[in-house]
Amino acid sequence: MLWIKAFHIVFIASWFAGLFYLPRIFVNLAMVEPGSIAERQRLLLMARKLLRFTTLLAVPAIGLGLWLWLGWWRGAGGWLHAKLALVLLIVGYHHACAVLLRRLETGASRRSHVWFRWFNEVPVLLLVAVVVLVVVKPF
Repeated sequence: MLWIKAFHIVFIASWFAGLFYLPRIFVNLAMVEPGSIAERQRLLLMARKLLRFTTLLAVPAIGLGLWLWLGWWRGAGGWLHAKLALVLLIVGYHHACAVLLRRLETGASRRSHVWFRWFNEVPVLLLVAVVVLVVVKPF
């Protein structure tokens, strides 16, 4: 079980690295001047590749988490239920990033760079909450 836990942590850390950086690319996309087609295309390419790679990292992170969950289910406190709810929010955030990227690609996004900066803080808060739940187990 320790090997599973170790690789789960590695994939979670890698997944979150992508979730931290992808919205930062969105900030830069929102700041691109209207005539800067090459810059916009380069940022869109970076965002597409990062989203694809981040999604590939999320799959084993979630799979290993499910494996651990099956081992913890009996006797786990409310902290595990809260963590699972946060994991669903993280998956939803990941999906929201994909939707936002599609909107940025088509030019349908009207979000400002300030909005994307705030959006970029969400995974930090989610990660802090999950780590506190797992380590402290407050309930």
